[in-house]
Amino acid sequence: MKKIYHMKIKIILIVSAIVLMILVDINLLWGKTGIDDYTGENILYLIKPIGESEYNDLGTVDLEGVKVNLVTLRTKILFFEDTEKIYSDIDSLLPRKVERNISSFWAKEYITEEYDQKKFTVTLKKFKRGKIIKEQITQANGPIHNAIALLFRMCRTDDLKIGWQIAVRMPRDEFKVELVSIDAITISDNKVSDNQFQAYHFKSIPENLDIWVNKDSPRIPLKIQGKGIFNYVLSMKKYSLHSN
Repeated sequence: MKKIYHMKIKIILIVSAIVLMILVDINLLWGKTGIDDYTGENILYLIKPIGESEYNDLGTVDLEGVKVNLVTLRTKILFFEDTEKIYSDIDSLLPRKVERNISSFWAKEYITEEYDQKKFTVTLKKFKRGKIIKEQITQANGPIHNAIALLFRMCRTDDLKIGWQIAVRMPRDEFKVELVSIDAITISDNKVSDNQFQAYHFKSIPENLDIWVNKDSPRIPLKIQGKGIFNYVLSMKKYSLHSN
């Protein structure tokens, strides 16, 4: 039972990360607020049947003497919580380091991922009570993406047309995401009335994931639906810009 629960949590976390890489054009948002005024953003998603995932863009920070981009993703499902800090290179926008704090009813873990984009490797270290209990190096066939950090790379996409694709290389997986249609969808905010949106509809290849991204500004994911062993739905609940 514990193994099945971990599998379900892992799938939802992967989906949460993948969807955020589809924030393909923050420039649209900057165009609305002014690039000098942009200080980051916060997006909260509900995970059905029970849970939530919160994304934060925290801008530029210092990592071991180097200026990098920092975003965080906090996912909570029942007694499980996973908070990720993703540091990415400002120039290449590829991940440099990921830190994860995982806590559940039965255990706590701290995990780091160190990326070497020249050697195409990622070194994973798992800690418990301050001691390394596992270290693993994974070799890829090229530069390695982090799904969340990838959103910064996607910011340079100016034009989206049906058939557009993005190829993603993760430490242990490679897949594609394709724009298949533009749909009218409804998102409920549970307070006033349902909200209508025109949305870009993306599908993963292989087909086990559907993502709807707001066609207007700000261009953010509105809804995510996963299919497979476990079915799940993520829906945007709240969006806000950080204050100066």
